[in-house]
Amino acid sequence: MTRTAVNPWDWSLKLGYSQAIRTEGARRHLFCAGQTAVDASGAPQHPGDMRSQIGLALDNLQAVLAAAEMDLGHVLRLAVYTTDLDAALRNFDLLGIRFGQAGCTPAMTLVEVSRLALPPLLIEIEATAAD
Repeated sequence: MTRTAVNPWDWSLKLGYSQAIRTEGARRHLFCAGQTAVDASGAPQHPGDMRSQIGLALDNLQAVLAAAEMDLGHVLRLAVYTTDLDAALRNFDLLGIRFGQAGCTPAMTLVEVSRLALPPLLIEIEATAAD
């Protein structure tokens, strides 16, 4: 698969994401459900701790990708939902670190919502990947 970042401006690259990703020749696509800060039994973890919730949501996303024989480098697009936009932005460097290590700047949207599926959850990360 050929992957080309489309960035008419470079400001988003400094924040770790691209305006768009164009692909050609993808053989597999993976559409991931939103990943949150839950343990293997689905119980919410780290109530009130945005940084830890982002870290665990990313761990869970990596587990889903690995189960599909992919990794963060295959991610094309993220939709991130949070109940506290300011707290998410203060801790958004975690996404930059993880995706930066994978050499990946996916297209991304960040949206504040009134609540997520389970009340203690502060963030949910949905991804689309391909190779």
